[in-house]
Amino acid sequence: MPTFGETIKKYREERQLPLRIVAAYLDIDQAVLSKMENNKRTATKEQVIKLAKYFNANEKELLILWLSGRVVYEIRDEEYAGDALKVAEQEIKYITKKKAK
Repeated sequence: MPTFGETIKKYREERQLPLRIVAAYLDIDQAVLSKMENNKRTATKEQVIKLAKYFNANEKELLILWLSGRVVYEIRDEEYAGDALKVAEQEIKYITKKKAK
């Protein structure tokens, strides 16, 4: 499964846009965008939403890729990362169900 950064890079390259054009749209330095595309820096939620609009991409899909990337970045070196994700999924379901009441 491609990462958020790989997906953004693919969109940009498919449209034959240089880094500087997309970076200018986001009001960031092109080095920052390059790091995002290479998964060395994370975007903000606002930047993800702007990129979805700019590329006419599915906002929900980009947000999911972005959020999953943030989770992976945070726990990637942990021995029990997979187990923790399973527990976290159950917690999310529990909290969501509790809020619905």
